Amino acid sequence: MSSYLPSGLPQPVPAGDGLDRDYWEGTRRHELRIQRCNECRGWQWGPEWICHRCHSFDLGFEAVEGKGVLFATERVWHPVHPALIDAVPYVVALVELPHADGVRVVGNLIGDALVDVPIGAAVTAVFEDHDDANHPYTLVHWRAV
Repeated sequence: MSSYLPSGLPQPVPAGDGLDRDYWEGTRRHELRIQRCNECRGWQWGPEWICHRCHSFDLGFEAVEGKGVLFATERVWHPVHPALIDAVPYVVALVELPHADGVRVVGNLIGDALVDVPIGAAVTAVFEDHDDANHPYTLVHWRAV
């Protein structure tokens, strides 16, 4: 796919502490990886050093199916960065992942930003590679199915 986002935006990189490195390495392989506790097996997002449920420090990441349910959307009309001046409107989606106990992740909803996609609609992950970046990365967007 061609780039959904315009050039000129800051490039995402793993956090300096390495907490989200497994997530970003997974996206490069077109895998959606979500944090999971190795003790109680609970899922959580965003990545943390401690489990939200049992307070264990024994956490890892596991690949989950890139399918979800649209939980909420926001149509953005005001660019939050100068590179987005010609990209508005666009739709930001909050997607619930049934294969990861319903944790929710944020991403862009690909498609016509003026078409309403109903809450509860099935969506699938779309991986956008940026191989020519200083530090190559892959973004996860969502598309209604």
